[in-house]
Amino acid sequence: MDFIDLKTQRDRIKGGLDHRLARIFDSCQFIMGPEVAELDKALAQYTGVKHAVSLSSGTDALLLSLMAVGVKPGDEVITTPFSFFATAEVVSLLGATPVFVDIEQDTLNIAPDKIDSAITGKTKAIIPVSLYGQCADMEAINQVAKAKGIPVIEDGAQSFGAEYKGRKSCGLSAIGCASFFPSKPLGCYGDGGACFTDDDNLADTLRQLLNHGQDRRYNHPLIGTNARMDTIQAAVLLEKLAIFPDEVEARARIGARYTELLNGAVVTPVIAPGNTHVYAQYTIRIKSRDQAQQELSKKGIPTAVHYPIPLHLQPAYGHLGQGQGSFPVAEAAAAEVISLPMHPYLSDKDIEHVAEAVIETNQNGEAV
Repeated sequence: MDFIDLKTQRDRIKGGLDHRLARIFDSCQFIMGPEVAELDKALAQYTGVKHAVSLSSGTDALLLSLMAVGVKPGDEVITTPFSFFATAEVVSLLGATPVFVDIEQDTLNIAPDKIDSAITGKTKAIIPVSLYGQCADMEAINQVAKAKGIPVIEDGAQSFGAEYKGRKSCGLSAIGCASFFPSKPLGCYGDGGACFTDDDNLADTLRQLLNHGQDRRYNHPLIGTNARMDTIQAAVLLEKLAIFPDEVEARARIGARYTELLNGAVVTPVIAPGNTHVYAQYTIRIKSRDQAQQELSKKGIPTAVHYPIPLHLQPAYGHLGQGQGSFPVAEAAAAEVISLPMHPYLSDKDIEHVAEAVIETNQNGEAV
């Protein structure tokens, strides 16, 4: 059984993708070809924002977003300790300091009611992470940020396609950031990402930053970087975006079926009111996780842990002095979460097989 099945999806888009790739190879426009502009337009339309700016990775999307809002050395950026390392890494790359606040017990997203007390005169941005495929409580976060004049940058690396109160993830704040890493809900065949904004000035700044700070050839008003999306990845994403609504629907159905089968046996994902979930991961909580992983592996079921070490306990952030016990909800989650196979092409038989195996494995254990 595959943890993520990209082969079935590849077969589904093969005809259209072959046509697009042949056109690119004929034109030899491998960087910033017309497919990139076509993708930007399609992504903006899908998300419901004015501007989509595709680029080289989700990490670069976060980095350039922080640069665009003016984060500099000595600044602080508030975020969650329960995320992939890139969320905090980009803050540090700019010489700023990540300031962590704990997460909600049920959704595992950043807790909005803990943000205000973490804001200081050095706070220049807030990065909520829409973890596992469900948006953070963006309305509450935006209210806190607006009162202090602080921009919010949604890390939607896992939640592209999800909705929050009728609006799409990545279109909920000053800038939204998506990752198109192959395993994401919408993924390319390499690294890729995008920024989303309704702000004309931010969009112009982002477009300059991703191309060495240029506003036109060989004229550089800004210090930027090389974060361009290549044309082949744009072509892949255009073909995948055409079938993406079907896949989002399938993910919701599969996630609901998992929850129906597993409810009561383990702690299953909680969907907050007004939210939809794209299940970039279907993540449960279980005690004796290592033992559970071993038993599931014996049954031919792959699993993963997203994420085993909270960011404040990573060696790179030891200098912050936030040891064990600093963020207890995040630390408890890191010790118990386990992700099950999830992709739009899971069969009912496979879902039932995984659920039965989890229940059997956990019978001698203890649900959280």
